[in-house]
Amino acid sequence: MISFFSQRQQLLIMVAFWFCTAQFLGPLIYLVLPLSVFYLRSRDCWPDLLIGFLFILILSDIDPMFFPLRSIKSAKYGMMIAMALVYLMETRRFAPQSTIFTTFLPFFVFSFVPIVNGSDPVNGIAKATSYALLYLVVPNYLLYNFRRYGWDFFRHLFIFLVLLIYSAYIYYLITPYYVRLMGRFRSWFGNPNGLGIFCFLLFMLYSVALYLKRDLFNFRLKVILYVAIVWLLIHAGSRTAVVASGMFWFFSRIFAVSPFIGFVVFLGFVAALEYAQQNLIGIVQTLGLQKFFRVETLEDGSGRYFAWAFAWEKITTEGYTLIGGGFGNDEYVMRHNYDYLRSHGHDGGVHNSYLTMWFNTGLVGIILYFRSFFLVFFKANKKAPIAFAIMFSVLFSVLYESWLTGSLNPYTIMLIFMMTMLTEDDIVLWREKEEEKRLAEEEGGDITTVETPVAPRLNLPAR
Repeated sequence: MISFFSQRQQLLIMVAFWFCTAQFLGPLIYLVLPLSVFYLRSRDCWPDLLIGFLFILILSDIDPMFFPLRSIKSAKYGMMIAMALVYLMETRRFAPQSTIFTTFLPFFVFSFVPIVNGSDPVNGIAKATSYALLYLVVPNYLLYNFRRYGWDFFRHLFIFLVLLIYSAYIYYLITPYYVRLMGRFRSWFGNPNGLGIFCFLLFMLYSVALYLKRDLFNFRLKVILYVAIVWLLIHAGSRTAVVASGMFWFFSRIFAVSPFIGFVVFLGFVAALEYAQQNLIGIVQTLGLQKFFRVETLEDGSGRYFAWAFAWEKITTEGYTLIGGGFGNDEYVMRHNYDYLRSHGHDGGVHNSYLTMWFNTGLVGIILYFRSFFLVFFKANKKAPIAFAIMFSVLFSVLYESWLTGSLNPYTIMLIFMMTMLTEDDIVLWREKEEEKRLAEEEGGDITTVETPVAPRLNLPAR
């Protein structure tokens, strides 16, 4: 913890500067964010650059009614473009590059085709481009940070995220009504469900890091961070996030024993889930969890089921079945039917990543995306059996939320972090890599006279 504050001073100053700029200077943030990318690059602050980008994505999810920070929602595109320019100008620095982007490349190429069938082509091009850039830039930045700074990068990442989410309580002293919504904690996110999704993904990302390096933190700090994440997860009151996190915790242990047994148990879980959905209210009342699961909203699924039926009708009747209408098409359609949806108890979007993707890229896009999605996790499972637990938990989570299709939200980037960690040999096979390096050094000369290179500190440029 002490090393975080001593080595991440530049990051803490920068995020405070961004926050104050957006809060008090408004439109100036459009210029500040891209320039900050080049400034951090010039100072060789690669960890600050990636962690800072995640900070901006979190703030971009803030409630639209919180007017002073609304500019971040669109200013983040400038930061994404600047990071992509740095990557393209210095491609050699990132070699060998991550394979995540090339795995999803067929989907990214196709995602521009449906735009001709949509109603908002400018927005569609912007979102499709940013979605592709996210998968291109983030894995390579993450991989580069690990190659230079090793596990120290992840230590600082987790400490920063937990401190950031809890920092909303400081703001509570200024605006008590903001950090809570209807009694549920939401931190800097637009709604408690957003915090729930993020905590679910953070819980998995943290578990993956500890799976790969058990001594990432000492025992006390390891427990503190776990408790902090779980506490936030519960107080966000997101039913889907809690169930998805429980799924991950359970299946990560089953798949560690045997992928086949894990798959069989998963099929049993799906059957049990179907039974539970048909008798959900009775089960919740029997367990005495009426308050947490908000039993009064279970009957109508919080309006989601009506939204799903409405979305499917639009997909099948307005020509979106095969190729969709381009990124952002779902927002356009739902927004123009807002009054009708609200009159039937629904306030929001589709709340289903599968239907949202179908809206945007059609059946062809769904096939192309999940073809790549499954390829990534099947590849990862060969090196880390925990991968299947992540895959099934994500597939469940996106059934009730549309975060997987978001181009620049604070959730998709967390999934990309996990994909990168589990598929790139430099990270998932880091022990084997170190052993190979050690053996090579021994073969190169007398081990007693060989000086082992020391990895640079996080706050110093690499050699």
